[in-house]
Amino acid sequence: MSTTPNGSDPDDETRAPRDLEELLAAIEAIEAPSGRVYFEDILAAVGRRSFGPLLLLAGVVTLMPVISGIPGVPLLMACFTLLVCVQLLMGRRTFWLPAWLRRRWVSRHALHKGLGYLHRPARWVDHLLDQRLAFLTGQRGMQASALTCLLVAIGMPPMELIPFSANVAGLTLSLFGLALMSRDGLLSLLGFALAGTSLALVVIALL
Repeated sequence: MSTTPNGSDPDDETRAPRDLEELLAAIEAIEAPSGRVYFEDILAAVGRRSFGPLLLLAGVVTLMPVISGIPGVPLLMACFTLLVCVQLLMGRRTFWLPAWLRRRWVSRHALHKGLGYLHRPARWVDHLLDQRLAFLTGQRGMQASALTCLLVAIGMPPMELIPFSANVAGLTLSLFGLALMSRDGLLSLLGFALAGTSLALVVIALL
C-alpha cells in the first residue's frame, strides 16, 4: 500500500456484509478508475459501524499473500485493528480512523488477485457458519474478543520477522470477525485458542 490523497466520501456507508463471500464481493465491487483502491473506499464498502466486518477485513488483508507480503502491511493492519478495538472498548458506535491510514492505497490488480485466492475457501467457510454458543458473541463476548484482538494487534509488528506468524494473526482476526457477524460462538472459541498460539509464537521468538 502507498500513501496519497483520497477524494472518497467518509460518510458513504453501505449495508455491512454478513459473511466472507459478501465481504469479498463488496471489496471487488469498488470502482477504481485510477487503478488504485483506497482504504477509505474499502471502509465505505464494508461499513464503519460493525465491529465484525472490520475485524474480518483486517484478517483477510493480512491473509492475502499478494498483499500481506508488501512490507509494512502487517503493521498497518495492526494499527487499524488496535484503533478499532480500543474504540469498541470505549463504547463508540462509529469507528474513527486517521487520515494517513484512510489514504493508503493498493493497486486494483493486486487486490483482485489476492481476493481471487479466497473465493473457494470463502464458500466452504460460509457453509460451516451457524448460530452456536451465541453468548460468546453478545456484548460481553464482543468485549472479550476486542481485548484479545487488541493483544494480537500489539504482537503483529514483530510477526513480520517470524515466517507465517502474521498469517496466524490474520486467521485469528478472521475467526473473530466471522464469529461476530454470524453469531457463531464456536468460531470465537477457536479464535481465542489461535490468539494464544500466535502470541506464544511472538514470545518464543523474542526470548
